[in-house]
Amino acid sequence: MARDFETILYSVEDGIATVTLNRPDKLNAFNTQMMKDLIAVLDETDADDKVRCVIVTGAGRAFCAGADLSAGGSTFDYDKRSEEDREARVRDGVQRDGGGLLTLRIFDSLKPIISACNGPAVGVGVTMQLAMDIRLASTQARYGFVFARRGLNPEAASSWFLPHLVGVQTALEWCYTGRIFPAQEAHERGLVRSIHEPDDLLPAAKAIAREIADNTAPVSVAITRQLIWRMAGASHPMEAHQADSRGIQARGKSGDAREGVTSFLEKRPPNYPDTVSKDLPDIWPHWKAPTFS
Repeated sequence: MARDFETILYSVEDGIATVTLNRPDKLNAFNTQMMKDLIAVLDETDADDKVRCVIVTGAGRAFCAGADLSAGGSTFDYDKRSEEDREARVRDGVQRDGGGLLTLRIFDSLKPIISACNGPAVGVGVTMQLAMDIRLASTQARYGFVFARRGLNPEAASSWFLPHLVGVQTALEWCYTGRIFPAQEAHERGLVRSIHEPDDLLPAAKAIAREIADNTAPVSVAITRQLIWRMAGASHPMEAHQADSRGIQARGKSGDAREGVTSFLEKRPPNYPDTVSKDLPDIWPHWKAPTFS
C-alpha cells in the first residue's frame, strides 16, 4: 500500500506512478512540506522496482501557482522561517533554495518523469517541471517565470535547465519580462511536447508511460536518463563515450540484453529480468556530484 503524504497524492497502477500536487484550495502552492513530500515520493519510486514511470500533475484547476505567499512580504525572507526549516536548508551560511533541492532530486531520479500540466504553472510551478523528462500541457495551462516581477531571481536551478530546453534567447525573454504565456507559446518554443484537451491530458501522459513500461528494460532506461541529463553539461563528447562504453560493456552481458535480442527474434513481448534496485551498473567511476558551497 502506498504511503500517505500531506501535500500530494500518490498511487501506483500497473507500473505507472501518479503524483498529484494536492493543495487545490491554494492552487497547489508550493511550501516546505510539499518540497519534502515530493523528494520523499521520488525516494519511494526509485526504490520500488514495480514503478516504471512517474507522472506528475495537479489537483483542481492549477498545476502549481508557485510559492505559497501566505506569509506576505516576508515569504522569501529565510531569516523569518522556523528554526527547523532554517536548519534543514542552511549550508555554509546560505539558505538553500527549496525548489533547487527538489529539481536536484528530480535530476537524480532513476525513473522517467512525465509532467502533465493541467493548469496554471508559475514560479516554482514551472521551474520544477524543467527537470522532468517529458512535459505535456492542457489547453488550460499557463506558464510564467515571474521572479523579476516579485523582486527575485530565477530559482530551482532553472538558469541551467531552461536554456538547455528552449535556448538562451527565449529563456531570457521569459525571465526578463516575467509575463504569463499560454500553452501554445510553450509548445512553439519547445518547453512542452504537446497540448491536449483537459480530459485527454492524463490519458496522453499514461500512453507514453505505458509505451515505456511495456517495451523497455528498466535498467537501460535508468542508465539512459543519467546519460542524457549528465552529459548535457559535459565539457567534451569523450565524457559521453567513456560512460557509453562502460554501459554497453555492462549491459551487453546482462540478462536484459539476452532477453531483448531473443524476444525480438522470437517476435514476442520481452520479459526483462534485471531490476534497478539490484542490477544498475556503476558507469560513473569518476562522477562526483558537486557539493553546495
